[in-house]
Amino acid sequence: MAKIREIKGRIKAIGNIERITKTMQMIATARFQASLRAATESRAYTDKIGELVADLAASCASDDETTLAHPLLRAAGAGRRLLLVLTSNRGLCGGYNANILRTAGQYLREHAEAGVDVEVVGKKGTAYFRFTGTEVAAAHTEFSDPPSYEEVEQLAERYMKGFVGGIYAAVDVAYMTFQSVARQSPGVQPILPLADPLADSDASAPTAVVDYDYSPDPDELLNELLPVTVKTRVFQCFNEATVGEHIARMVAMKNATDSASKMGKELNRSFNRARQAAITTELSEIIGGAAALG
Repeated sequence: MAKIREIKGRIKAIGNIERITKTMQMIATARFQASLRAATESRAYTDKIGELVADLAASCASDDETTLAHPLLRAAGAGRRLLLVLTSNRGLCGGYNANILRTAGQYLREHAEAGVDVEVVGKKGTAYFRFTGTEVAAAHTEFSDPPSYEEVEQLAERYMKGFVGGIYAAVDVAYMTFQSVARQSPGVQPILPLADPLADSDASAPTAVVDYDYSPDPDELLNELLPVTVKTRVFQCFNEATVGEHIARMVAMKNATDSASKMGKELNRSFNRARQAAITTELSEIIGGAAALG
């Protein structure tokens, strides 16, 4: 009877765990759908800003000029770099944080000679770097879930100010990139310096025959749009990281729910076998006692 009570208690505990993980899976699914819409919409905006910058750059460039002069476009030097690591505040999301932190560690080893200042978003990343003894320049806890553009804009403006002022030679973001629902991979996204919009253009490609009139001038528009490009890229990294976190938690909780369900079925079979054995033993004792009395 002691074994039956023990199995019954385990069945009840597994049932509670299954209900909890199922609820967490449903919450992660709902948040994933919302964050996916935000990431998709922001990606379209980011891509369109890039196209507009390329068009303006082509209008600004003269026949003899192949590059543009702007502080955000200067080539990365050999100075100190800044790495922003995007992790989650909560766990139970599989290997999401481990993969990002592994990628960040590889980046730190590759640029150890130049020196890297590390800034972290998320409690998991902050705890990891504290455990490994890695110095963290800033641990950001001000971002909401999901982060708003205004919050990210302030961070991007500080990075641009540090880059233009010569404090950093480059600014990069380590996060979980989003390709599709079935594919996410950790990576490092260069933020600053911006790539020259004319560098990737194909000179042999046919050009539009329509001349546009810009107001204000293309140079002034470009000076306004390049900082916006930096801000939208950083914001896109945050959005994709949020999507990746919810996907990882959704998958982890589904696996946990399936495992709990499987374990519950196995415990039910063990409980039925133990109960049948106990009934058989009791019947044997009754029959044996009746035979002894006869």
